[in-house]
Amino acid sequence: MPLVARLGSGIPLVARDRELGRLRAALAQAGEGVAGAVLVAGDAGVGKTRLVDELAAGAEDTLVLSGRCLDAGETGLPYLPFAEALSALTDTAGRPALAMLLPKLALPAEREPGTESMIAPSLLPGRRPEQDVGQLQLFDAVLGLLADLSERQRVLLVVEDLHWADASTRYLLSFLLSRLRSQRLLVVCTYRADDLHRSHPLRPLLSELFRLPAVDRLDLTPFNASDARRFVEALSDDLPKDVVRKVAERSEGNAFFAEELIAVATRDNQTLPSALADVLLSRVERLSPEAQHVARVASVRGRRVRHYRLREVAGMTDIAFDTALRELVQHHLLVVEDDEVYAFRHALLREAVYGDLLPGERVRLHAAYAHHLAQHLDERGAAAALAHHAFQSHDLPQALQASIKASREAERAGAPAESLRYLEKALNLWTAVPAADRPSDVDESVLLRRASWVAGTAGQPERAVAFGRSARKALDGQTPEDAAEVLLRLSQALSTLDGNDQEHDEVMTGAWELMRDRPASATRARVLGGMAALLRQQRKYAEAREFAEKAIADGEEAKAPGAVADALGTLGILDDHADRHAEARVHFERAIESARELGAVNTELRAWYYFGLMYYDSGELAEAARVYKQAGDRAQETGLTWSTYGTEIRILQVLVHYYLGDWDYAEWASEPPGMPVSSTVSARLAAAGTHLTVSRGDLAGAERTITKLRGDWHRDIQIAVITGGTGGELALWRGRPELAVERVADALEWTRELGGPWVLADIRIGATGVAGYADLAAKARRRRDARAESDAVEAGRELAEHVRLTARNGVPRTGSLGPEGRAWLARALAEESRLTGAGDPELWRAAVDGFGYGLVYEQALCRWRYAEALLAAERRDEAAAQLRQADEVAAGLKAGPLAEAVAACAKRARITLRADEPVRDQVDLFTPRERDVLALVASGRTNREVGEELYISEKTVSVHLSRIMAKLGASRRAEAVAIAYDRGLLE
Repeated sequence: MPLVARLGSGIPLVARDRELGRLRAALAQAGEGVAGAVLVAGDAGVGKTRLVDELAAGAEDTLVLSGRCLDAGETGLPYLPFAEALSALTDTAGRPALAMLLPKLALPAEREPGTESMIAPSLLPGRRPEQDVGQLQLFDAVLGLLADLSERQRVLLVVEDLHWADASTRYLLSFLLSRLRSQRLLVVCTYRADDLHRSHPLRPLLSELFRLPAVDRLDLTPFNASDARRFVEALSDDLPKDVVRKVAERSEGNAFFAEELIAVATRDNQTLPSALADVLLSRVERLSPEAQHVARVASVRGRRVRHYRLREVAGMTDIAFDTALRELVQHHLLVVEDDEVYAFRHALLREAVYGDLLPGERVRLHAAYAHHLAQHLDERGAAAALAHHAFQSHDLPQALQASIKASREAERAGAPAESLRYLEKALNLWTAVPAADRPSDVDESVLLRRASWVAGTAGQPERAVAFGRSARKALDGQTPEDAAEVLLRLSQALSTLDGNDQEHDEVMTGAWELMRDRPASATRARVLGGMAALLRQQRKYAEAREFAEKAIADGEEAKAPGAVADALGTLGILDDHADRHAEARVHFERAIESARELGAVNTELRAWYYFGLMYYDSGELAEAARVYKQAGDRAQETGLTWSTYGTEIRILQVLVHYYLGDWDYAEWASEPPGMPVSSTVSARLAAAGTHLTVSRGDLAGAERTITKLRGDWHRDIQIAVITGGTGGELALWRGRPELAVERVADALEWTRELGGPWVLADIRIGATGVAGYADLAAKARRRRDARAESDAVEAGRELAEHVRLTARNGVPRTGSLGPEGRAWLARALAEESRLTGAGDPELWRAAVDGFGYGLVYEQALCRWRYAEALLAAERRDEAAAQLRQADEVAAGLKAGPLAEAVAACAKRARITLRADEPVRDQVDLFTPRERDVLALVASGRTNREVGEELYISEKTVSVHLSRIMAKLGASRRAEAVAIAYDRGLLE
């Protein structure tokens, strides 16, 4: 009777106290509301599974959820480890998106790519990626479920063998780990470090994950010599010491290798095999022929196989089959799992058995599995498994059919990356399969069009375009409707990438030429809608309206509600441009209602976005906030907060509430999701959040963020537009006007390259730049550097002129410059008046009035500058009123830099801001004015410069300075400053 291996799980854990301690500490931290993740890396067989099993076994009052990734071809289920981990839960009601993940629930109905709720995004500023709505809903549902579970008790989620994870599993894991915040959740993942070759798909994901603050890495190294001997001694009670020593040395610190070596070791000190594969196979060869046969059959299916499937493919009598299985289980080659599943004890064991199969034997067994799976295609994942086994058994027609079916199933499961993989396999097989054996319900152009769609939603826009172009070339004998669908798909793909405008226009126009004389149909309605969007972008508004109205008519006749909802949204945008807000509201609300009834969430959120934008552009910020609150709630309800339009809505929530002065809400809305489907989302939210960090005075944090975001400008022009302005403001608050104008110039160059000479955002950015030049001119005057002052004044006036020309020549979305643009123009002109002095009070009053439509902080800032101009004009009482209003707003918003600037101005002018200002507890040697004069003299200012700073005459400064010297017993200015420092009267 061959020796039976003793498993390491039967003895106490050896030499892993440090690693286990780190994991337990992370779990304890999660229990206190600090979510985290630990990625455990180690060679195959080093003991990763045993380590996490030990952690789970000792985790009291913890819900343990675990799942394992399997090698390609072993399963057809995307998200397998998450499906395993969550399948035992019963409280999944209320989260219908989980049906895409859990095999026990029915998949959503199949959708035609590129239609209805899968319409590609359009009409947004800049380029936006296509997204799979179902996948985003699934991700949000999984995150929400784990968060809910963690509120009841601590949760440990274990994902093993991450090196075999499919693309969709990797995306979901990235989504979850980037959103770890205060959940009582610890995620532990294991992967083989020795399997990660340079092009392994897990490598870039690991690089991104290790940059997340909540993610830690744990390297599980092999045992050292002494620990290896301790492990072998604990595992082998009766082996001679010399055999123990040899096993420990030969195992090279690998726990699994040591277990297998002990299993083949004998008391007569027989030579031990040197290679792990030889060790494993020697154990298999000692089994009965029947048990060896079952092991080989099981290895072809993968690491895990269901009892009924293994029995049928093995082709044995029940008694012989059960006897063979019992032998495999007793000798620890197979282990029994839940739901009548058998699994190889270790993946290395399965790999060794499968690798030892003869070529003909391997093909024959794959064919047997294919035959079996073809009878069970109603099972989730069976089509994907059939595609694998049919291909391995050289049955190419069956592999083609199964690949197409697997692609559709993966798309319904919200796994576009897997859907694309199967479509690519089908396309590779298409020409290899005789025409008579190909499926009759699709052709190559249909597969290419589907591939274009799923490539786009899988985050591969360049490949989406390539597939679309190939589909166009493959058009041969198609109906006009089918050909138009191909062109429509290609136009959608082209619209997501820069530099394809001409081809996009040509393709979209070509689709319309095919449909021009055709009767009403869903395809014709979609093409009409696409043409309406294209013409709107080309600012051909009358033609765009005509096409949108035709799209609605055709869509209603052809019963294509998705096309109707999309066209209604376009009509609302056109109404907004024509300043017909009542009609626009009707069209937006109809679009929202129609899209909601259909379940076309992307189209619904698009209508919500533009509905709110109508109020935003017209200066009705309270209404915009109301609409975006409803829109944000709807995005969250449908699990699409971070979809294309969900993101746009969230960013507008940040801006609207920031402008209205509701900074707590704006701060909540600007909280980044971490690693989004696209890193652009994180960068854009961070950019929007810099309004708050700069204005509230977190200058060091804002500096780090803005500097980092400079590397993300290429992702989206909005990042450059926002941080170009906030970066300039930050530099001004830090007293570095030279950096402010540098940042503004950088942003203006970027907008000019991407948007032409008259990008309307230049008005706001330019106003900040003029302020920078005004501060530079003031610094030059204090240094008596006439050349530098002249240069700053000249540059400031040139920039102010650019702002004027932009306001005159730029083309606003709604046709005329809105209140925000007009307010920033007024600010720029007022800043220009500061180039040569304190500024023009009337221009600053115009700026204050301009921001009066709702931009609370910007108006307060202008009041501060207005007060300075009034003081210079000796209008003290008016200045005091402006400073007090500015101070009240700054205090309420906790706008630190502005509050300090207002206080400093009031102090210099000897104006009391509040009735509750503190009374001095002791008499000061100097009056407040004398202290101000002394501080400025100490900084190197001349009497004239001190007078300008304090709004008093040069003669008055001289009088104050004489009194200061008399009090200190000094005969010169410099001596007075030195004495004041020595006596601690100056800081």
